[in-house]
Amino acid sequence: MKCREMVELMTDYLEGALSVRDRERFEEHIAGCDGCRAYLEQMRATMKTVGNLADEPIPETIQEQLLEAFRSWKATSS
Repeated sequence: MKCREMVELMTDYLEGALSVRDRERFEEHIAGCDGCRAYLEQMRATMKTVGNLADEPIPETIQEQLLEAFRSWKATSS
């Protein structure tokens, strides 16, 4: 398994959504790749930090601005 594949599978690995075979291949690669192991730890730390954030509602004006930005981005990327 190559590092690029690892990045694509990282979230599924952390969520326990990989097949047994893919998980084994993932863990085999992680055992021998310092860069991917560091990236995995960064992802774990990020998920932990995000999980600790307060659940606060987004002000309606900000929500509308975000939705408009997304609509504009989507329209230009089509």
